[in-house]
Amino acid sequence: MADGFNAQVIEEFRANGGKVGGMFEGANLVLLTTTGAKSGNPTTSPVMFLPDGDRYVIIASNGGADHHPAWYHNLNAHPTATAEVGTETFEVKAAVVEGTERDELYARMVEIAPGFAEYQAKTTRHIPVVVLNRS
Repeated sequence: MADGFNAQVIEEFRANGGKVGGMFEGANLVLLTTTGAKSGNPTTSPVMFLPDGDRYVIIASNGGADHHPAWYHNLNAHPTATAEVGTETFEVKAAVVEGTERDELYARMVEIAPGFAEYQAKTTRHIPVVVLNRS
């Protein structure tokens, strides 16, 4: 179950063909439905993404918190998930990228969403970069 803020974003996303206002206005947003690592229950999270060819790049920034977001733990346990982009829904397989590729993708995300630089500055945690490939 999504918290109040996420529930509002999810409702707005679905009501407006993938478009939302507020802090996500104009951003590329995916609704990512993962399977709970512990509970096994489906959970939907709105996540900004960077398009990269046929892949969707998402950043486990958690707003710069010192712990990974729940969706990241869920994808580690169950890498197959459902993605909603615009009005399209499809299955994806998640993979964490490392090294130079991770750094380049993170830098590209910072170019379109500078807040991600602030998130990295707020934590000593190595923020994971995840690619979603259509299954």
